[in-house]
Amino acid sequence: MAALTRAVVSAQWLADAIRNGLVGSKIRVLDSSWYLPITKRDPKAEFAEKHIPGSLFFDIDECSDQSSPYGHMLPQSSHFSRYVGNLGIANDTHVVVYDTNDFGSYSAPRVWWMFRLFGHSSVSLLDGGMKNWLAEGRPVTSELVKPERRDYQANPNLAWVKSYEDILDNISTKKIQVVDARSAGRYRGIEPEPRKDTLPGHFPGAINMPFTSFLDASGKYLCNEDLSRLFKEAGVKLDQPLWATCGSGVTACLVVLAAHLLGHPGVCVYDGSWAEWFKRASPENVISEGEGKKV
Repeated sequence: MAALTRAVVSAQWLADAIRNGLVGSKIRVLDSSWYLPITKRDPKAEFAEKHIPGSLFFDIDECSDQSSPYGHMLPQSSHFSRYVGNLGIANDTHVVVYDTNDFGSYSAPRVWWMFRLFGHSSVSLLDGGMKNWLAEGRPVTSELVKPERRDYQANPNLAWVKSYEDILDNISTKKIQVVDARSAGRYRGIEPEPRKDTLPGHFPGAINMPFTSFLDASGKYLCNEDLSRLFKEAGVKLDQPLWATCGSGVTACLVVLAAHLLGHPGVCVYDGSWAEWFKRASPENVISEGEGKKV
């Protein structure tokens, strides 16, 4: 039973589960790949060509708040319940998420976090994702699975989601540590943002920990000792409240998972992240070594 609550599982563990016929009955594997439009990659098309046997595609853009002006913001509970129920997931299903990004993990931790936020603790990340799965010579297929719809009831913990107003308030009070998971260049304002009409930079008080720093060359999470050292070097105290942000609430979830692995679950995410902040913030709340905020 311990494996059911393990936050991260190995390729060997998943390969064994597939071989033992557990995928589809007790375990659902979700390809949670998502890419910025600038990459010109189509994760759905890539999934149709090649995926881990028995897996289904989880569309981050589809399972989101369609009424928001910002991309892939969290969906309502009813939307999430319906969406994952259609993927053959029930409240007692063990969900394993992965993505196909060259880093090893990129968007899958967002889906891991979403499941946990909606009350589903039996969810794991495939360590190293498709990158490591292929490097280990594991099987892939183009065969599509048709799941039988299951009933799913979400039980959200919305305290884990932070808003623009929460961040604004924290800039004044300085009560909460906030980690920004974007690259150092975007954080500093000297590398372009991938979204049109958005300049790089960060908000006051944000601490930069690029999400790539949590992963090794194979795409797997670093060992706990190294993760612990990273937080310490950044001046982040894990025994105190912590929020995470990034470009649009996706890679921030690698920070959440890293803290979780170190025994500190419950790091909150600013869902709108920089995509929302840049559009709404006043100039003094955009710190940049580059062009800065448009007037």
